Amino acid sequence: MKFELKPQQQFIELNKLLQIMNITQTGGHSKIVIKNEEVSVNGKTETQVRKKLKKDDVVSVGDFEITIK
Repeated sequence: MKFELKPQQQFIELNKLLQIMNITQTGGHSKIVIKNEEVSVNGKTETQVRKKLKKDDVVSVGDFEITIK
C-alpha cells in the first residue's frame, strides 16, 4: 500500500496513518497496537505513538506494509 503526503504536508503521525489506512479503528486502538510493539518503521520496532513519518518511510503492521510517498 502507499500513502501520499499532500504537497504542503512534511510528515504524518504514525497513529493517524494507521487510522487513515483503516488498520486501526480509533486513536486508542492505534496507541494499543503501537505500544504492544506490533508496528515497525523502516524495519525497526516503533513504540512512539506520534512518530513523524516522512517520505520514503516504510511502515509494517501484521500483513500490511505502507510506503510513504
